[in-house]
Amino acid sequence: MNPKTPPKETDGSVAIPVSQSIRQRILASKTRFHANDNIAEFIKPGELDALLEEVQGKMHSVLQSLVIDTDSDHNTQDTGRRVAKMFIHEVFRGRYVSMPALTEFPNAAHLNELMIIGPITVRSACSHHLCPIIGRIWIGVMPNEHSNLIGLSKYARIADWIMSRPQIQEEAVVQLADILQDKIQPDGLAIVMEADHFCMHWRGVKDMDSKMINSVMRGSFLKDPNLRREFLSLRNVKK
Repeated sequence: MNPKTPPKETDGSVAIPVSQSIRQRILASKTRFHANDNIAEFIKPGELDALLEEVQGKMHSVLQSLVIDTDSDHNTQDTGRRVAKMFIHEVFRGRYVSMPALTEFPNAAHLNELMIIGPITVRSACSHHLCPIIGRIWIGVMPNEHSNLIGLSKYARIADWIMSRPQIQEEAVVQLADILQDKIQPDGLAIVMEADHFCMHWRGVKDMDSKMINSVMRGSFLKDPNLRREFLSLRNVKK
């Protein structure tokens, strides 16, 4: 398919881009669709492939506007499609696919001791410049007898799903905390994220040493300073 002519679907009278069809469904439902929101429920089967073709065409136009000769430059002839595939199927995948399945187990042994998961390596892109964010996440869970338990790998899968979309680090950890709080229902939940932001490394001030560290503390981690100190000290050991 010619990258200059993205595919369109027809509503019976007028051919419209697939992105517009998806957008219309979201607007009709009065649902927010910011860069870090998931819109999987509004995408019909087969539309992701059509969306990729549409993005490919527009990325090709961006390269043309940057005055890059994609016709004779063998390095950029397929860049539009490569970037479209990267956005749809990799770095922004968390916007377009449903949340990974989580098998929840009852806390049959009535576990009530601190659990720490991490560091989990995560990759994202900042919403402002679409530059990479590369970081690590530590999760602390204080379960109670009524809490659900999830498999260790599921923490990493959920973190990746949240981070695989344009993000602001402060919002990403809150989104992750909201999901884990809902699924596990623990007495306490703590999340710390430490990340390199390439919007600082690669452009702007070009400071290669700065990192951002932020945290979310809920329940017993917020109320009990000793528990909070234990989590933070063990997190430092695991670094």
